[in-house]
Amino acid sequence: MTKIKRRTAQTVRRSAQIASGSQQRRQIQATPAAEAGQAGKIIPPQTVTTTQHKQERLERSQQPETSRAATRAQKRNIHQRYQKRRGNPWLIAGIAVIIIGGIIGIFVYLSNQNSGNTNATGQKSTDPIVLKAINNVDPAVLEAVNTGRLKNPITATKGQIPLKKGPTGKPEVFYDGAEYCPYCAAQRWAMVVALSRFGKFTKLPETTSASADTYPNTSTVSFYGSAYSSPYIDFVPVEETTNQPDGNGGYTPLQTPTADEAKITSTYNAPPYTSQPGIPFISLGNQYLELGPAYTPANLAGLSQQDIVATFSNSSSAVAKDVLGGANYLTAAICAITNNQPASVCTTGVIPSIVQSLPKTQATEIQNAVATRSRGPKGRDPIASRP
Repeated sequence: MTKIKRRTAQTVRRSAQIASGSQQRRQIQATPAAEAGQAGKIIPPQTVTTTQHKQERLERSQQPETSRAATRAQKRNIHQRYQKRRGNPWLIAGIAVIIIGGIIGIFVYLSNQNSGNTNATGQKSTDPIVLKAINNVDPAVLEAVNTGRLKNPITATKGQIPLKKGPTGKPEVFYDGAEYCPYCAAQRWAMVVALSRFGKFTKLPETTSASADTYPNTSTVSFYGSAYSSPYIDFVPVEETTNQPDGNGGYTPLQTPTADEAKITSTYNAPPYTSQPGIPFISLGNQYLELGPAYTPANLAGLSQQDIVATFSNSSSAVAKDVLGGANYLTAAICAITNNQPASVCTTGVIPSIVQSLPKTQATEIQNAVATRSRGPKGRDPIASRP
């Protein structure tokens, strides 16, 4: 009987413990519900999580607008600072390209400076100082030089030869030469001064005669690539070769005369006008010829282009007497084929007297502008033969 009572007591204690544990579990499950305002109900865990998220969104929506804007600005600042630290790859690449291009440009500039802007033909670009001096020789200095005591270099053609007109219908001044030729180098100086009195050069590359020829490296200009305009004449130049050797004993070809130009040279750069055809050769409307240079290149030795034009202001200079004296002879011959136009050049100073000293021509349209008497024998300098 005693054993039965003990078992009953143990059973009662275990039942009480079980009941107590169940009550504790119910209290624990009821706590989240109570916190959500739903006391007495058991809410599943996922429902509690959803409720918490809603509560957080509600709290965020109730934040002041300024607070939310400040938060967004803070995030942007953080992102921008990160981007700055990281760097823009396109910007970096662009800066690199600019730096590399600048370095290359500096090397090219320095290379051109060291080579004097020399191109593949041996030319240098137009020097503005030289070009300005050529286009603006003081008429008073030309007047003082007169003929420079040069022998008359002009020859008249024979017979009733029509005045040769150029591409635009004006009297043509035709030149045939080559860049290697030292005599051409000298003659071009007189030509550009004379031509500038009837028009204007806007482009006139520089070059020198060949280094392996007589009077080596004579400084000059080139008519290849030149630009000239005139209301009175058409200037037609041909530079047949450069000053660069071709490896076969000659010089690199540059320009080939047209059929019409070749006819002029074969007709007038030949007997009876000369027994030694060569260059430079000048035809002034096929009425007058200049066969060879008016002076030798000797006085130009060792001078640069700027040195040469600097003498144009000094009438007593040996270079000025050569260049400007030769230019005055050419000016007079051009005045003869333009019927003394422009008058400001052709009818003033020493030019009218030089025109009258020109050899007789049989062309009626020229006789009105020049004297009809013949001149005596003409002295000639040696000229370079064709390559």
